[in-house]
Amino acid sequence: MGAADGFEAAWNALGSERTGVVHRLCVRLGGGAHRCPDAVAITPDAGVVGDHWARDPKRDVAAQVTLMRWDVANLVAGGHTPPEAAGDNVFVDLDLSEAALPVGSVIRIGAVELVVTDKPHLGCSKFRSRFGADAMRWVNAPEHRDRRLRGVNTTVRAGGTIAVGDRAVVVGFV
Repeated sequence: MGAADGFEAAWNALGSERTGVVHRLCVRLGGGAHRCPDAVAITPDAGVVGDHWARDPKRDVAAQVTLMRWDVANLVAGGHTPPEAAGDNVFVDLDLSEAALPVGSVIRIGAVELVVTDKPHLGCSKFRSRFGADAMRWVNAPEHRDRRLRGVNTTVRAGGTIAVGDRAVVVGFV
């Protein structure tokens, strides 16, 4: 059994949830550096305040704030790499699949509202170097794209502060 088969078996054991909890927050500082505070401010203009996204001249509002399932991040990290090395802004135990969160779905975390965009969130060379080629192949496999294993891109509809331990709830569509 190859590594991809192991990922698949572990995926099949995970649950599907419409509400969840924030497990980790990540501010990307640039140059591959991350800071994982207990709380972050999120605004419609800056996304996660202090995140590299706001300083990127090619920033795309469709990828303003990224979310990844905490259990999937732990699965690909395999105990060798910190799961937050994936570099997503918010790690949650929430089903991010297309079936659970169609484009336009609104996720509320405290006062913050994030809207799921149609921009695919795929692994990049940094993801591959941190988690390996097998993890990269698994999260990006065409037959898994609807699961959004690598995560989901969102745009900020309403700002506020979110913290580790806050509930994430799917509240509707725009």
